[in-house]
Amino acid sequence: MTSSEIKMNSSEIKTEILRLTREYSRLTHTENRPGADPQRATFVPGQNGVPYAGRVFTEDEVEAAVSCTLDFWLTLGPEGEAFETELAALLGVKHCLLVNSGSSANLVAISALTTHKLPDHKRIQPGDEVITCAAGFPTTVAPILQVGAVPVFIDNDPSTGNVRVDQLEAAYAPGKTKAVMMAHTLGNPFDFGAVIAFCKKYDLWLIEDNCDALGCTYTLPVAKAKALGLDHLLKIAEQGNHPFIHIDDSNPATPLLTAPTGTFGDLSTQSFYPPHHLTMGEGGAVSIIRRPPLKTYAESFRDWGRDCWCPSGKDNTCNKRFQWQLGELPDGFDHKYIYSHLGFNLKPLDPQAAIGRKQLKKLPAFIEARKQNWEQLRRGLADLEEYFEFSLPTHATGWSTNGFTWDTSGHRTDCSWFGFMIRVRPTAPFTHSQLGQHLDDHKIGNRMLFGGNLLRQPVFVQLRKDRPNAIRMALDSYPGADEIMNTALFLGTFPGLTPAMIDHEINIITRFVRSF
Repeated sequence: MTSSEIKMNSSEIKTEILRLTREYSRLTHTENRPGADPQRATFVPGQNGVPYAGRVFTEDEVEAAVSCTLDFWLTLGPEGEAFETELAALLGVKHCLLVNSGSSANLVAISALTTHKLPDHKRIQPGDEVITCAAGFPTTVAPILQVGAVPVFIDNDPSTGNVRVDQLEAAYAPGKTKAVMMAHTLGNPFDFGAVIAFCKKYDLWLIEDNCDALGCTYTLPVAKAKALGLDHLLKIAEQGNHPFIHIDDSNPATPLLTAPTGTFGDLSTQSFYPPHHLTMGEGGAVSIIRRPPLKTYAESFRDWGRDCWCPSGKDNTCNKRFQWQLGELPDGFDHKYIYSHLGFNLKPLDPQAAIGRKQLKKLPAFIEARKQNWEQLRRGLADLEEYFEFSLPTHATGWSTNGFTWDTSGHRTDCSWFGFMIRVRPTAPFTHSQLGQHLDDHKIGNRMLFGGNLLRQPVFVQLRKDRPNAIRMALDSYPGADEIMNTALFLGTFPGLTPAMIDHEINIITRFVRSF
């Protein structure tokens, strides 16, 4: 058999494998299809569970993973490079760098700001401070400690879940504060107007943990955007061809800029763990928003700390591989083995990126489904306001069946909701734990707001005992974070939910409340 015959035969075999792969997926993964997909498995109340989140995919992702695996490149390669380019274009940022999880993305992002290649006044060094908020997921805070910096905690607003921006000034320490790092809670953007103004005033880095918020957008007056230095977003908007970044000039007196979260700061992070807006199984990304050198620093920390920037499988892209002299190494030492940082190995696999590329194409539909699912839950539970307080988007002042009412700032948020958070009122005859247990008994997935008040978690209690100066509490108490910890839980809004599943959730909650 000639080599051309072997190649043709292998191509035909691969085609057949992929055809069977798609057929297998169609038959096997019906419960993982989008909620609006007519081929999705039928939901039977009382028999099937309602997860709070999960993988949503079709045969497209399964075929992509199998095809990439058959090629057996495995380590991050052409699919990863393509995904990074496509995600950067979708967000409107300079670069995206794939990593193996959202937690790793946070670690790489803040590590990049510790490099000796930054000016001393911008470099985060041991003992420098980073402002964050008390309630949330621990891996927003852990990387601050892991690079030797000191997290400084301020409180959360229970109605939005986000940081109390009026407390930023209280947390600032001249000569010590170097950055702000915090998340958009459950897909609800924090107040960019206040946070960016604060960072601009004191020349601080802003790291957005966007892991729960891919697809959210934030709107503010163009004049305010200019004052905040958001020229990179205004430039893209003026080109008029970006799906998420645009200017609304229907009111010429006050034109408005809209842009996605993950594009306002200096660095932002994503997670592609199954509950998130896109999934690769595991995976995450660091977005370099407008300062290209940060890509080189972040990539070095991701890739063992090496100084070389050649992609995997490629050598000498700088055309001077044996012409460098760094540190105390001899002149001409192989640049592929020169290390400028104490780094990690945090790359994902190429088959994961192949899955992610298919997921990216579905993102608009996923975003819309999350919004619709949140709205269905809100309408369905509207008559239980005696017992529950419901979350509001940042800058919203109220909700009705006609939509949200807004404050007078001219700022708006459009949420790609990660979850539907409710807080049990103190006057209710049950607790959020009792409600959560009842939902669990009926196979309805629910979660508390991650770690609640992180300062009350065992690890932070012990840390304060072992190393009192490792963290700084900017306040005497954290009533907002405590309220979230003691009263809040959230239901899913992910795009695998069907209207029947949400109606079942509403029915179970209503019956539980009425039983009191």
